[in-house]
Order: sequence, then C-alpha cells, then structure tokens
Amino acid sequence: MNSAEANFVFDPKIISRFDINGPRYTSYPTADRFVEAFDADAAKLWLGKRNIGAISRQLSLYFHIPFCNTICYYCACNKIITKDHGRSAKYLKYLAKELALQSGYLEGGDHEVAQLHWGGGTPTFLSHDEMRQLMGATRKHFKLIEDGEYSIEVDPRKVDRATVELLGELGFNRMSVGVQDFDEGVQQAVNRIQSEEETFAVIDAARANGFKSISIDLIYGLPKQNVIGFNRTLDRVIEASPDRLSIYNYAHLPSLFKPQRRILESDMPTPDARLQILSLAIRKLTEAGYVYIGMDHFAKPDDELAVAQRQGRLHRNFQGYSTHADCDMLSFGISSIGKVGPTYSQNVKTLDEYYDRLDNDILPVYRGIELNADDILRRAIIQALMCHFELSLESIEIAHLIDFKKYFALELADLKEMEQGGLIRVDDKWLTVLPAGRMLVRAISMVFDKYLRADRQRTRYSKVI
Repeated sequence: MNSAEANFVFDPKIISRFDINGPRYTSYPTADRFVEAFDADAAKLWLGKRNIGAISRQLSLYFHIPFCNTICYYCACNKIITKDHGRSAKYLKYLAKELALQSGYLEGGDHEVAQLHWGGGTPTFLSHDEMRQLMGATRKHFKLIEDGEYSIEVDPRKVDRATVELLGELGFNRMSVGVQDFDEGVQQAVNRIQSEEETFAVIDAARANGFKSISIDLIYGLPKQNVIGFNRTLDRVIEASPDRLSIYNYAHLPSLFKPQRRILESDMPTPDARLQILSLAIRKLTEAGYVYIGMDHFAKPDDELAVAQRQGRLHRNFQGYSTHADCDMLSFGISSIGKVGPTYSQNVKTLDEYYDRLDNDILPVYRGIELNADDILRRAIIQALMCHFELSLESIEIAHLIDFKKYFALELADLKEMEQGGLIRVDDKWLTVLPAGRMLVRAISMVFDKYLRADRQRTRYSKVI
C-alpha cells in the first residue's frame, strides 16, 4: 500500500472549512515549546553520549549565515542587513570556534557527514575567501562523505558564474534558488527586484558545474499578486525545469516581523485570490509532471525526494523534507537548531550573545528540550502523516508498546469531523490521509500535538494553506 503515489485533490470548499493556524512541524515538539532549563550543559552532555552503544549515526550539519545586503519585506528569517564584510569576517571566526567546540565534545568516531546545508540570511553574502574559509574549517573537524548531499540557499541577485563554479569546487551539489515571483509589481511591493535573466543564468551555471539538484522557491499570497501574473511566473519556472519546487504560503504577521509592516494591507490578495493562485500552481505543476511530495513541496518523479517517498524513507527536519532520516543534526551560528538523540537545542539569537558565549568557551545554546516517551511517539506519528500520508497503527503499537485506540481515544474522537469531511480514513490497521486531505496534512497532524491541546493560542502560527 503506497498512498504517496496516489493523486491528491484540491477542493477549495474543504480547504476553507479546515484551514486553520498551525505549526509547520519541522520538529515535534515545535521550537516554541523548547525550554531554557535545557542549556549548554545539557547539549554538551548529549553530544558526548552520541556514540554510546556503537550507534554512531552519520551527521547532518547546518550553518546559519544571517547577513543580507538588502531587506525583503516578506522575510521572517533571523537576519542582519549590512554591506560590511567586516561583520561576516568576525562571524566566521566564531563559527570556526563553535565547530571546534561542538566537535570536541563528540566522543570518538570519525564524525562522518552525509548532509550539509548553508542557510540564512543569504549564504552567498560571503566572499569567495570566506566561503573557502568556512568549508575548510568544516572539513578540519568533520569528514564529508563522497556521495553526500551538500546544499546552499542562493540569492541570484548576488551570484555570478565564478561563484557557482567555486561552490561546485567546495563540494556543493544542490542549490535552492529564491524566486518568490517574477512579476515586477510584486517584486517592488516586497523590495526584491530580481530579473529572470540573472535567475536563469545561475541555474544554467549550476548545471554546468555538476549540481545534482536545483530547487526553486516560490511564495503565494504576496502583495500585488494575482492569478495572471503568477501564471506567467509559473510558465517561466516550468521552462527552467528545476528538480524540486517549493511553493510557500506567505504568512503576514507584521506584529511579529517588523519588515512586514512596510507591506500595505490594501495590496494583499483576498483569501479567495490566494486559493486561486495556489490551485493554479498545483494544476500547472502536476500537468508538467511534478509529484506532490507534501506540504508545499513538489519534485520530479526521479528526484531523490520522490524516490524516498515511494520507498518509505522520506523524513522531515528543519530544512523541510529530507532523505536522511537517521542523521543527528549539528547546527552552527545564531538561532540555529540542532537535533542529537532524543533532544533539540537552539542557539542564542543575537551576535553579541553568540560571541560572548564562545569567548567563554560555552556552547551558545539558550534553550532546547529532551523528548519523553510520549513526545517520541507523537513525533513518529506526525512524521509518518507528513511524509507518507498514512500510518500503520500496528507498527506504532509494536514500536511504542501501546494500544493505539485507547492511548489516542481523544485524538480519534477529534478526527471524526475530518473523517466525515473526507480528509482521512481510519480503520483497524491504518490511518490514511485521503487525496482531499493531503493539502491539509498540517491540520490533521495538529490533532496529535499534545502541546496544542493544552494551548489554544494559535495566532502565532501561519495558516496551513
């Protein structure tokens, strides 16, 4: 039974009925549930425990590069707007210090890395020398395996062919290219002017330099956006034939994210227009042969994500969907989140705090969580639903020694409305997300979130669609 390959249905009526505010579940529990009682000492302890019992998992490394030349008004990332490379030079010195500190706490092993990602901010803010320096510091402490997945987020406005060539030399083989929308009116409204020519020049350069996978990021729900303009963007993007596509829902939360206050409410598309834009995107991408992976991700049928989903190996982490389910993730830089064993930990969010901690040889962790048995059980359920659209009740019972229907009696009662609405089917052996429910898998997963059950304050989350 592999429902991941079956079609999904986009039904505006069902979506309007069940579209609520909720987390994106790049982790469970979600980062807003982390506690400050889980500190640098706790993180250090778990780094040391990593190889106990010979369970030496491969590693995934994440580096947060917070710097950007200009501000995009829609952005909700932790970033620093500057043109001063003195600031990035200093930051890299401290990243090298954090690399030495974290790797020093790992017991034995050769610290094999199967996955690496530079995110931001704008990682390509770094100069060529700075990029070499960071990769050199990484390779000093970790062994990047030959066929690993090494990815970087790229802003095409700041990258030329020589930079792409260097990224290939440094070992990068995957690239995520931010586009959002090619419509000039939309670009002006969000302060991100980016031509099609410069965007496609970067994609061509990546292919010429042996990159295995190119992903394009789009956003729907931006100011001044409409169906006609987004249709043109989709035509151009499909023509470029990326291996993967992400179509993110713009979350307009100006009370939380200051730059969004520069966006005029009167420019925002109506909820109905947003749904029309999303509906158009889904139809065009599926007609072009892309497979719906889940949430906001599409991939070509032969892409590793689509293959992993068909084979039941797909996973979700802080970078979204991934093929590396068994990796521990070490993260470096401000606000980055790591995962080691049954724990998550997050770094401090400001440069001053980050530098101060590292000057004192203390891991820059300010909060985290150690998962209990219930957290691990619920994480397994949410992962299965989000990655595979189905859950074997028996496999959960065997792995976690529970009676599913007794343990989740409240949740199953809450799912009745979704079952009646045609989103899911529950029988004695399986909980299956039906084609009409796949776009709403976040809302379905929320039913199993114990923390949300105790806290109905959901306004801090974006809408699921």
